[in-house]
Amino acid sequence: MPRTKTLRIANAGGYWGDDPYAMRRQVQGELPIDYVSMDFLAEITMSILQKQLARDPSAGYARDFVTQVDPLLEDIKDKGIRIITNAGGVNPKACAEALFAVAKKRGVDLKVAVVGGDDVAPKLATLALDNMETGEALGDYRDKVLSANAYFGAMPVVAALEEEPDIVLSGRVTDTGITLAALIHEFEWSPDDYDRLAQGIVAAHLIECGAQATGGNFTDWEKVSSYIDVGFPIVEFEPDGTFVVTKHPGSGGLVSLQTVREQFLYEMGHPQVYITPDVITDFTTMSLETDGENRVRVSGARGREPTDQLKVSTALEDGFKSAGTLIISGPDARAKAEMFASIFWTRLAAELEREGLTPFEATHTEFIGDDATHRGLTPEHRAAEILLRLAARDHERSKLGIFRKLLPGLILSGPGGVAVTGGAPHISDVVRYWPSLIEQAVAPASLGVYENGEVVLERENLSWPETGGTMDPPGGLDDPHPTSILGALVGDQVEVPLMAIAHARSGDKGDTANIGLIGRSAASYVWLREHVSAEHVRGWFEGIVHGEVHRYLVPNLWALNFLLDESLGGGGTVSLYTDAQGKTYGQALLRCRVLVPAKLLETIAAEDRPSGKELS
Repeated sequence: MPRTKTLRIANAGGYWGDDPYAMRRQVQGELPIDYVSMDFLAEITMSILQKQLARDPSAGYARDFVTQVDPLLEDIKDKGIRIITNAGGVNPKACAEALFAVAKKRGVDLKVAVVGGDDVAPKLATLALDNMETGEALGDYRDKVLSANAYFGAMPVVAALEEEPDIVLSGRVTDTGITLAALIHEFEWSPDDYDRLAQGIVAAHLIECGAQATGGNFTDWEKVSSYIDVGFPIVEFEPDGTFVVTKHPGSGGLVSLQTVREQFLYEMGHPQVYITPDVITDFTTMSLETDGENRVRVSGARGREPTDQLKVSTALEDGFKSAGTLIISGPDARAKAEMFASIFWTRLAAELEREGLTPFEATHTEFIGDDATHRGLTPEHRAAEILLRLAARDHERSKLGIFRKLLPGLILSGPGGVAVTGGAPHISDVVRYWPSLIEQAVAPASLGVYENGEVVLERENLSWPETGGTMDPPGGLDDPHPTSILGALVGDQVEVPLMAIAHARSGDKGDTANIGLIGRSAASYVWLREHVSAEHVRGWFEGIVHGEVHRYLVPNLWALNFLLDESLGGGGTVSLYTDAQGKTYGQALLRCRVLVPAKLLETIAAEDRPSGKELS
């Protein structure tokens, strides 16, 4: 029978390396929890795990997950909490075996379901795998492939939950799928109940990155009462698909309309075409309202039929890189740092020439502490000290060897006032992210269920629901905020940074950064809509953006979403930037100064006005 009461799903991790004690706080907190979801797999994580597996057949999964679950096994069993996670990586069966080992030591009976089948690397010879962003064919890169995994949606996890396990382990299941699966299973939603599925995707997107929904990375961080013991997000779902996002009472952090709006825009592409294997969701139809302290209710998301394809994340070997730093003190810290950089690159070029080697394929210099991440958007100031960062990338490792040997020699052979930050730089592998699409039938899911290490069930070739949707955006957009709102604001103009009328959040997808710019009032949104164009953002980020800038309206969130193509130096591990994921770009945009009607500032509620020294 479908569930008829509220279902609580708690997130306990947004990436491999997130707060190791978040699961404990979620399991042992005041609110009773039904499910815990955890996402461990970024785009390049699978290649890292694949390398670990090649060295050790018992590796290939997120070992931290086992460490976190171990001391909580009794609590999880006593409270009937189920855990769903993609911590299985490229070897979920080994992860299950590790769980059984710690459970046996504690005398806890454990039932684990394992979802597999996402690894398509053995099928590379039969797959085209053209890059879905550039159109480039995989072709000659095939021998450089480290891993290739299809993104599964919720359905294989739903099949696993039907066997009533304590823990579901998977490989590459979408970060939204691990949360949506619990909703489909408990409420018995049909695979074509697209509006309810869309609500599930909206909730999953909101909580998948952990504390970013509860005050983490928040523009108005001063309004968060405490970042100690931050409460991770919890969604309370009703059978009709509406939900409240909250956190455990008494925990740190903040859940408000503003923190939720920011997180909805995080890593957003086209807001009307949020694509998953389960449903294509329109984020412009949902409504938000405050539902009490640290509670926001969300309703109204709309969904439509997904495509019959799965995304494949392929990781390719793509050379090597290295970066090193020196601390340069004042007076004249910037001038000294520029001199050090010039000395180093000149010496390095001469040494490469002596060795008969070509110049580096890419180099990058950053003056951290003096506009390294915002690059030209920061008010001028004089840095007391600078962390000089020098980086290089190439396919010839020997060049990086020369780079790492030369850098420490700067300490005693340049201007004065230099401090060291460590030894010689480390040389690391560059892994290129290669996204593509395949037909669902190419990657059927598998399921194994094990109880205390013994096989209970094994199934192959789990079928997918038949679908045939398209990725085309729907026609039209309902924007209920008329331009006439600005008519009442005629009068004196004042110059302010965008932060005075907006807050923001930014993220990445490959070499594209997104910036969600959110008005602090309905009138602020209308002003942003009429005055901040893609061309404006392109101009402000000149020198950072080397591709197009696209703008999308999200009127229900009072927001604009900007996509900045070719803005991250290649993105991921290819990039030589300190901020290779665009995390600082939203704050950079908020520093841009604009002329606005003085009366516009009066439309912002007192509790939503920002504070800070840079607002004048």
